[in-house]
Amino acid sequence: MTQDLGRACTDLPVCSGLIRRVLRDLGPRDANRSLEIFDERSHPLTREKVPEEYFKHDPEHKFIYRFVRTLFSAAQLTAECAIVTLVYLERLLTYAEIDICPTNWKRIVLGAILLASKVWDDQAVWNVDYCQILKDITVEDMNEMERHFLELLQFNINVPASVYAKYYFDLRSLADDNNVNFLFAPLSKERAQNLEAISRLCEDKDLGRAAIRRSLSADNFIGVQRSNAILS
Repeated sequence: MTQDLGRACTDLPVCSGLIRRVLRDLGPRDANRSLEIFDERSHPLTREKVPEEYFKHDPEHKFIYRFVRTLFSAAQLTAECAIVTLVYLERLLTYAEIDICPTNWKRIVLGAILLASKVWDDQAVWNVDYCQILKDITVEDMNEMERHFLELLQFNINVPASVYAKYYFDLRSLADDNNVNFLFAPLSKERAQNLEAISRLCEDKDLGRAAIRRSLSADNFIGVQRSNAILS
């Protein structure tokens, strides 16, 4: 795990850089193209008073990096998990037709990391674990945000190996363009097989919807799907 953690922390500047690019390239934003569940003003991540000025400007690269690094380091997530995070992030923006902006970027990124860590990592980090990292957020808030995230994704959490590879090479090109070392290897054969197994299982949307309705927390939904996929 130490080696994976090192890779994650080393390559996170690339991942946060891509998030920064999403913020920059969206162009003019409509305040209505967001959702209350992701709004930090309605669902703050800290009890500390956040100045209103904070929500008027796009965050600097260093603030995005610091937030992502804190989550990845504390949860011991890998750089590979960051790729799946980016898949979910961009999928949400496309499916839900919302903009990522100063008021919602942290909660959207948190939701994407939460799902990615459950689908990808061998030892999933559960909602209650993230509440130990972000100590002012409640499990109930995390559960609600995750349910909304899944519904907005139309329960499409599958990441075929071909999609993973596309994001991998896009990130590598971004790293080259910015003279950043890109140290982690392409998807291994075993990991590719696991991803394909998860994807096949997740393609049954009716199964996914039924599972999450039965679950008080989306933890059970993701956990059961991932366990079954890895064993198949």
